[in-house]
Amino acid sequence: MSKKIFLSPPHMGKNELKYIKKVFESNYIAPLGEYVDKFEESIVNYTGAKYALAVNSGTSAIHLALRVLGIKEGDDVLVSTFTFIGSVAPVLYQRANPIFIDSDESWQLSPKLLKEYLQNCKKKPKALIVTHLYGMSTDIEQIADICKEFDIYLIEDAAESLGATYDGKHTGTFGDFGIYSFNGNKILTTSGGGMLVSNNQEWIEKARFLSTQAKEPYLYYEHKEYGYNYRMSNVLAAIGIGQMEVLKKRVNKKRKIFSWYEKFLKDIEEIDFMPELENSRGTRWLTTLTFDKTNPIDIINALQKHNIESRPLWKPMHIQPLFLGYKAVTDKTSASLFKKGICLPSGTRLKKEDIKKICDVIKDNLSQGNTI
Repeated sequence: MSKKIFLSPPHMGKNELKYIKKVFESNYIAPLGEYVDKFEESIVNYTGAKYALAVNSGTSAIHLALRVLGIKEGDDVLVSTFTFIGSVAPVLYQRANPIFIDSDESWQLSPKLLKEYLQNCKKKPKALIVTHLYGMSTDIEQIADICKEFDIYLIEDAAESLGATYDGKHTGTFGDFGIYSFNGNKILTTSGGGMLVSNNQEWIEKARFLSTQAKEPYLYYEHKEYGYNYRMSNVLAAIGIGQMEVLKKRVNKKRKIFSWYEKFLKDIEEIDFMPELENSRGTRWLTTLTFDKTNPIDIINALQKHNIESRPLWKPMHIQPLFLGYKAVTDKTSASLFKKGICLPSGTRLKKEDIKKICDVIKDNLSQGNTI
């Protein structure tokens, strides 16, 4: 069997190991340290956010944002339904109520449905967590304007979209808070980790305090409120510094991979790729598409026979068993995308001939199995 093609594997640069060795030489491998500070600074310099806090996951970053903003039991929090559960689970940590907003033709959260809900709801939500999906920007300027109009906090889940921009401004920097993920499959990986960003220094410092067990500034351990062990280690931050040095190349390669898929599949009428909003530039973290007739599970199974990993699109949160009974504002767009869509291998070590091989398998198997 040929060597396996993974969906989105890590891709290290030249300097990550060198920086890790420096951390080991210093013997400062515990959470926090010089490289954590450098990593936060590099994210600030790259994204244009004023302040950053490195933590152990993107989910932790969202949780800290909710805690700092005072989200509490019984509060309503609007969320993208077409997303990963890490975007929504922190709402449950705070014993708040997620309210799911469906997608529009961009696949992203629908500003129209969002505004309609806010105009008609009897209880005003406290915040919105909007996901920038698959490395592409939402209509974030319009969404931010709606949040300002209705006086609700905006948290951007840019876990998948580090490097994406809208009107030249980085995703994650339009709202009150933004978060990034450095999980093993992300465009920048530290094996696991996340970053919380904001232009509000007081909020970031409060989040920093909470992320280090809410320890008061005394020689001994004093606690007036509870916090979390959400810190990032110096070792992982060293990897992040090396990854930041090659991030621009990784974004360009992801977009190149998408262009190869587009070229090889352009004549297939039933295929539609995830759109890119006008005035935005996505990373194409994953190349994603939908089929009008073919069942995507048949394509996934065909690719698997060739040792090629692929996956369905996200199953919307509002139809997950965990969230049955919660409010959802939906026109069934995301449910249809889940039924018809697929994520294709997008690792930045892939070559043009790899993409052609994948596309040949897809074309050979179109409409041979069950139709939608």
